[in-house]
Amino acid sequence: MKRTIEKPLLKSLALMASIIEARDAYTGGHLWRVSQYAAQLAEKGNLPADMVFLARLGGFMHDIGKVGIPDGVLGKRGRLTPAEFQIIRTHPGIGAMLIQEHPLGDLALQAVHQHHEWVDGRGYPEKLQGEAISILARIVSIADAFDALTSSRPYRSRVFTDAAVSALQIERRTQFDSQLLDTFVGLAASGALDDRVGHSEWGVALVECPNCGPVITINRDTRDGDTAVCRVCGSKHRLHRQEDGFAIEPLETAATADELKPRAEVHSIDELVRQAPAWVDI
Repeated sequence: MKRTIEKPLLKSLALMASIIEARDAYTGGHLWRVSQYAAQLAEKGNLPADMVFLARLGGFMHDIGKVGIPDGVLGKRGRLTPAEFQIIRTHPGIGAMLIQEHPLGDLALQAVHQHHEWVDGRGYPEKLQGEAISILARIVSIADAFDALTSSRPYRSRVFTDAAVSALQIERRTQFDSQLLDTFVGLAASGALDDRVGHSEWGVALVECPNCGPVITINRDTRDGDTAVCRVCGSKHRLHRQEDGFAIEPLETAATADELKPRAEVHSIDELVRQAPAWVDI
């Protein structure tokens, strides 16, 4: 069935997803990176152009359900208890519930609801197995896991690409589709992922708070000498341009309430909308 994509509606859907990055300071750029990896994997896997776009959209939307997870669980620094992990496991269902009434929500519904399913049937929330899992969700699953490993989290530091790929390969045929994983490993080995890893958008390397660790959100409009704030500890910093990133200079002044307000990932969203086809076949 062909579905027309109205770009204002698509933008409103993507803005919904950006709420989670406004809540969770450790995931700065996560949606953009997973979206990029998913699209690369779909394209390298020779999927049609409209499916490549749906993989891109699914990657951007996949974690929207985390908006319903309590802060104490979402940002916990230590290992989750079994009860807390059960709470985390509700986020795919929450995400599906949030977007299913949106006029374009069905375009991302499978990726949102199924991206934690495992091909051996041990995933969640439905314990789907093999090809019962949408190919879009199988793609996003790999992209999401790779980005989780190569990004810092409250409970651990990030690892480099080679180590992340090795960790993914341990779960071939259990968590991940083996054919798709082989394709992704090839992308990583070729260096095709390098300009996305550790970046929050094109040409913007991640900056981490020197006081408490999470990502300090900056974007491509940030200039040498601008200030940035950590939304976790409230510290304020001067940014000094350094190659494709910034060196960070802590300041003695604390951030104001206005400076601590979250901002939507407007560049990433505008890029997603610009790349949308006029229609997709679903």
